[in-house]
Amino acid sequence: MKEILFVFVGGGLGSVFRYSTSLLFPTTANSFPYPTLLANLVGCLLLGIILGASTKLQWHHESSMIFFTVGFCGGLTTFSTLVQESYDMANTGAFLSFLLYTSLSFIGGLFLVFLGSQIPKLIS
Repeated sequence: MKEILFVFVGGGLGSVFRYSTSLLFPTTANSFPYPTLLANLVGCLLLGIILGASTKLQWHHESSMIFFTVGFCGGLTTFSTLVQESYDMANTGAFLSFLLYTSLSFIGGLFLVFLGSQIPKLIS
């Protein structure tokens, strides 16, 4: 039950940060979805840093890991919005934007998780 509370609080905080990206970078109906891309890429980088730090420090406190990874990073990132925005781009014929957005999201996300996991190794 305690873990559910950690997911709830972490997810709520992550969601607030996610929503804040849309306030900082407002978009129109047909504009490129920079807020979602930014939230997803930052979430991937943070996830990598958390995973890398937990490995380096041998810090595997289950409640903290659930709070940060499933909760905060899960609330910050949004796969369903990525898919919906990608679908809209494909449906409206914005194929170049579709390819750019999906490529940056998936390849960039994987790269940033890897990069983030390496950052703690560089810090003495």
